[in-house]
Amino acid sequence: MRDQQGDKASRDEYVLGLQEVDETQVAVVGGKGAHLGGLSRIEGVRVPDGFCVTTAAFRRLMADVPSLGDRLDELSRVDPDDRAAIRTLSAAIRRAVEETAVPDGLAAAITDAVAGLGEQAAYAVRSSATAEDLPTASFAGQQDTYLNVVGPAEILRHVRRCWASLFTERAVTYRRRNGIDHRTVHMAVVVQRMVFPDAAGVLFTADPVTGNRKVATVDAGFGLGEALVSGLVNPDVFTVRNGEVVARTIAAKERAVQPLPAGGTQEVAIDARRQEQPALTDPQAVRLVELGRRIEAHFGRPQDIEWCLVDDGFRIVQSRPITTLFPVPEAGDEENHVYVSVGHQQMMTDPMKPLGYSMWQLTAMAPMHEAGGRLFVDATRRLASPASRAALLDVMGKGDPLVRDALETVLDRGDFVPSLPDPAPAPGGTPAGGTPEPIGNDPVVVTDLIERSRASVAALERDIRAKTGPALFDFLLEAFAEHKRALGDPLSMQAIMAGMEATWWLNDRLQEWLGEKNAADTLTLSAPDNITSEMGLALLDVADVVRPHAEVVAFLQGALDEGFLDELPKVPGGTEARDAVEAYLDRYGMRCVGEIDITRPRWRERPTALVPVILDNVRNFEPGAAGRRFEEGRRKAEEKERDVLSRLRALPDGERKADEAKWMIDRVRTFIGYREYPKYGIVSRYFVYKQALMGEAERLVREGVLPEKEDVFWLTFQEFHEAVRSRRVDGGLIRQRKEAFRSYAALTPPRVLTSDGEALSGAYRRDDVPAGALTGLPVSAGTVEGRARVVLDIGDADLAAGDILVTTFTDPSWSPLFVGIAGLVTEVGGLMTHGAVIAREYGLPAVVGVESATRLIRDRQRIRVHGTDGYVEILS
Repeated sequence: MRDQQGDKASRDEYVLGLQEVDETQVAVVGGKGAHLGGLSRIEGVRVPDGFCVTTAAFRRLMADVPSLGDRLDELSRVDPDDRAAIRTLSAAIRRAVEETAVPDGLAAAITDAVAGLGEQAAYAVRSSATAEDLPTASFAGQQDTYLNVVGPAEILRHVRRCWASLFTERAVTYRRRNGIDHRTVHMAVVVQRMVFPDAAGVLFTADPVTGNRKVATVDAGFGLGEALVSGLVNPDVFTVRNGEVVARTIAAKERAVQPLPAGGTQEVAIDARRQEQPALTDPQAVRLVELGRRIEAHFGRPQDIEWCLVDDGFRIVQSRPITTLFPVPEAGDEENHVYVSVGHQQMMTDPMKPLGYSMWQLTAMAPMHEAGGRLFVDATRRLASPASRAALLDVMGKGDPLVRDALETVLDRGDFVPSLPDPAPAPGGTPAGGTPEPIGNDPVVVTDLIERSRASVAALERDIRAKTGPALFDFLLEAFAEHKRALGDPLSMQAIMAGMEATWWLNDRLQEWLGEKNAADTLTLSAPDNITSEMGLALLDVADVVRPHAEVVAFLQGALDEGFLDELPKVPGGTEARDAVEAYLDRYGMRCVGEIDITRPRWRERPTALVPVILDNVRNFEPGAAGRRFEEGRRKAEEKERDVLSRLRALPDGERKADEAKWMIDRVRTFIGYREYPKYGIVSRYFVYKQALMGEAERLVREGVLPEKEDVFWLTFQEFHEAVRSRRVDGGLIRQRKEAFRSYAALTPPRVLTSDGEALSGAYRRDDVPAGALTGLPVSAGTVEGRARVVLDIGDADLAAGDILVTTFTDPSWSPLFVGIAGLVTEVGGLMTHGAVIAREYGLPAVVGVESATRLIRDRQRIRVHGTDGYVEILS
């Protein structure tokens, strides 16, 4: 009796029926098995009968082959790009797994399960890894499936092949590139009765291209679905919305995959009279989508579903989440919403950690909605009334034409954005609050604003020192109110707009009067009070201090530890160099890449980030370069001003035009530099907030509430506050947030996103760009040809004089690189974003908003940047 009970326990450990599992048991039966178990529990959803060979069986086999451990260790050390080494090692592991006999007890458990379903029936034997069909990574196609397998011996052989498929070259490479340890992934196997369908295919419950959650797409073909998955035939495609087929494409399906009587499959030709018949009727497609919506509701997210049609009934053979869709902000209502990306305006499209985005929400001037680790502003109300719509589109178009085009694409549909009347004017026809008096061209305005900002930061530093515990968070909420007051200072806004509007006026009028494009770019060179351009030039001055000391240069070349500044004085000339770097950090140490996310390490926290740029400056520049560059820019601006005014005076009504232009030139030079200062003030305050918050994080670590102080980055500000109050943190929540963040990093955020999930990135719609050129937005005039350096991380920058920087986006922290390059190309940006302003300040030809620039331009290719006309030519 005990032996029988032991046999049953062994079978339960190694084999579970599909009806016995659900989606919570990924660790036991893998992603596919868990989803199939969940599917089998949904009312009205039919799943072919079967069972799962559990991950315990896989671990048992791996334990029987001790040499596999050594090979896995070796595999974990291989470079993910070393294809030859991965190919050799993975093949050896697969061979060992396939050649190892299935242990007796395990083999008996599998054959008993087969006998219960019918020994002579045909089966599908399907891999089901524990890192497969997950909400954050589908791993689709990484392991193997075998169809029409007949007989217990063949089923056992194909189970071994499924185990071995965990180590195919593509699966190993995928895991390495996604940071997944091979030892943490185990393989289960699903064994199911074969279905021999009339038609089969794939259903996407959201449009996989646009992301629209209200549109479902059905791909269908004759025979087994393998014909579609393998690309053997083009499918029929049905688009279903609101319970009806709204579009269909019927393909010529010349071939199908059919089962062989003795097992396996074969390709067969389809009768010519049948090839162009639809694989499904419209009612069948609608019925399938209804099933899909039921499955989607069960799993809580859009699904990629494999289906079969047998005798007019659907069988579902797989469902996995669609992991490529960008998440939609939660609105809490059923209304239509149009969201505009904040990251594209702030030049930081990477995902933000919860503490980062929640603090930006608390300190921003407009309500912001999080999705996919990014922030969005709801523009629906402003788009709904004609007056505010026109103003919004005008501002967006001047900043980033792609955003405007994406918004217009939504508006052109006519039925998505509601139409609302313009708000009634205030009594007397004057807008509420009145129109502020325009400011004159007085540099004292800028001086006073900068002093106000400095005083505000100094007061924050003084007042926060004594605050700890819950009282700190109460104080910060008050500080955020002051933060927003400073950010919304009417005079500050007037100064920013004065510089921007003067730039637009000069570009428009001088093109109209003189036929010259982007004349303001030269007129703004070396404008005063530009904190971001000063930051880049100041690092040249640091290089001047370092350059004379060979020992200091050699020391910095090996500086990998963040404490290097403490060691620097031990080197001849090191004290002077340390003091120069420290002075730079005192002024600019609160900055970093992605600085709108408070969780990003600041230069003061990670000064090694500056070392490569300092060394590049030592190598590429002569002493005194900063002063010379600034003076050269100022001289060019003055020469351009004289030239423009002289040419204007020669025109009809020339004196008036010259006087107007002179006033605008003075205006742009007075105010355009200040455009960069409010961001500096924000980031200065953020660093003060962060230092105080990290003190609280350290206390939580000392008290054993958190293992690491950086764990607070995965909490929102409100959750952090509660953790400090209660001295408790949910470790599971932190793990969940880390996993979600990793999946968000793989997503490209759209410029515009609708509540239906449709992601829009806009188009330029230009016909004045040469064939083969990459279109973008011209933001800094001039043409330059040179070597492209594609840099995705500022820490990896290795630039020589004359190089053209190609990257996804730049924020102020990239400015020190600008002094050493000849041109700039970015995927994200607008006319008045930081990279564009500094490119003009330094006189660098620049084109921004070039879609996929970092993929279409290869590192070290020769390119030509047309900064005046807004396109990039690839020359070699």
